[in-house]
Amino acid sequence: MLIAVAYELFAYHYDRLMEEMPYPQWLDFLDRCWDKYGHPQEIADLGCGTGSIAIPLARQGYAVYGIDLSEDMLAVAQQKAAEAQRERPFSGKGEVTWLQQDMRDWGLLKPVDAVISLCDCLNYLLEEQDITEAFANAYAGLKDGGLFVFDVHTPYQLEAYAEEQPFFLNEDDIAYIWTSEFDEERCEIEHALTIFVQDAAGAEQERQAAGTERFRRVDEVHVQRAYPLDWLKRQLFSAGFKEVDCYADFLWKSVTETTQRAFFVARK
Repeated sequence: MLIAVAYELFAYHYDRLMEEMPYPQWLDFLDRCWDKYGHPQEIADLGCGTGSIAIPLARQGYAVYGIDLSEDMLAVAQQKAAEAQRERPFSGKGEVTWLQQDMRDWGLLKPVDAVISLCDCLNYLLEEQDITEAFANAYAGLKDGGLFVFDVHTPYQLEAYAEEQPFFLNEDDIAYIWTSEFDEERCEIEHALTIFVQDAAGAEQERQAAGTERFRRVDEVHVQRAYPLDWLKRQLFSAGFKEVDCYADFLWKSVTETTQRAFFVARK
């Protein structure tokens, strides 16, 4: 689904729109990944968004660095983390440090055991050089033997979006119209969303007197590009990773021509 480069107002409605995202499946994939490849202690989460992966990881006892380019998304994430801590403190050494940085050019004071980037964040890097820079920075940010775990939409999935669009949501408090245009040559898709969100700031009496609800319109454009999986694998090896595995659609199975979401696990 969609993760914006510059969120602004969209950031504050993101979780409401993404309620059906399979976050438990991503977390389960990570659990099985740690069992298979080794458990980390410190994790850098690139493109962390509103913290829907980072916060549960911290609750499990991991020290997490939530890294995102959007100040607004990080503001929402910080609020969610504070609320989660009040409800039930994180276990062990669990905590999240929020950092506004670019996944192509980020850095910490010391390397970490694992770098993750889930929810197809890397599809928002639109040029091959962006990908190679992101891979190089992930490699540099890892300890020897550390893991880089990420997922991407495949070319097959972007083509499917183009064929299946438009998409609609119509609920009492929120609605959207989502259309897509696909550039076959670049394997790049542009999503245009018009979102209508109930205006909670309006006075209740005024809305009742008018006999209707007030809605705010938010327009968003998001662009994703899919890269051949073999090319991504070669770039990981070129960045210095010694071991690269690829799995399909949350399953520990090999990718096929109809894989929608590919998961990479690369070891430094």
